[in-house]
Amino acid sequence: MLIVFHGANAETFSIGIEDRLGAGHEVARVSDALDGDGEREAFEKAEIIVGIALKEHHPTPRALKLYLSPAAGVDQIDVGCLPEGSTLCNAFGHETAIAEYVMAALLARHVPLVRVDAQLRQGNWEHWAGRPTGLRSELRSQTLGIVGFGHIGKAIAKAAKAFGMRVLVANRSVVEPTDVVDESFGLERLGEMAPMVDVLLATLPLTEETRGLIGADVLSALPNGAVIMNVGRGAVIEEHALYDAFASGRISGIIDTWYRYPSVENPEPHPSELPFHELPNLLMTPHMSAWTTGTIARRQEVIVDNVRRISRGELPVNRVYPHG
Repeated sequence: MLIVFHGANAETFSIGIEDRLGAGHEVARVSDALDGDGEREAFEKAEIIVGIALKEHHPTPRALKLYLSPAAGVDQIDVGCLPEGSTLCNAFGHETAIAEYVMAALLARHVPLVRVDAQLRQGNWEHWAGRPTGLRSELRSQTLGIVGFGHIGKAIAKAAKAFGMRVLVANRSVVEPTDVVDESFGLERLGEMAPMVDVLLATLPLTEETRGLIGADVLSALPNGAVIMNVGRGAVIEEHALYDAFASGRISGIIDTWYRYPSVENPEPHPSELPFHELPNLLMTPHMSAWTTGTIARRQEVIVDNVRRISRGELPVNRVYPHG
């Protein structure tokens, strides 16, 4: 079969893939713009495409059996552009990496290693044990509210509990209290959960249901000094409301997923039309929380498994469309 890896993101997952697939498969790598020699033709002939975006301006892959997103989110894939009889699947394997990112970012607020290192190099002993000026807070004193309890939310809850945090969850379906969840709420009760947390963490994918779910009402319900984090999709949190909440100085944030991303036309944009980058109470990262060697390896396993399943005439795993 012809397997096409479309774009720079997908190309990362193609490294070494021929050896893992074995004989009988042809692998092609094409650019995001599909403007290289033979690239549009390869795209049109592909039986399997690995990529993160499919829009009306792309050529129709008429022989397509499987479109595989090497990511959990599929909001950039227009299912109306999939030919009849094809399947859309996604891939996970990122939950361990994101849980480590979340805990590292939260721990850094309580254990300021970089700052005290810089101070001590200047002879500043402010944090020396015994001096009241250097007292730190502890992560275990905090309550974490996780919005969304899928692969990511579950991994984060487990990690947070390992540090002794209280964990609340807001989710579309019912989540029963367990050894890692102290209390749960429906998404419609998110405003009720917000005043109870020190950290509100969005892990949701972007759908019509989740777009703008966290708006001014939820943000205003957070207690003074609370932290809001987003490792799901930027637009789950309403952009202007989030900026206004940070600009007020009442809450702070750690944001990894955004509203504007690099493109061919603008390869190095600020991540929003609003000046988030000027805010001192915000830690900004470039959608990096899941990007580890472990994530790549685990998603490659899904790609190889699904290629083999399609070759045998079997259903692929992680079907998103049509719903299985």
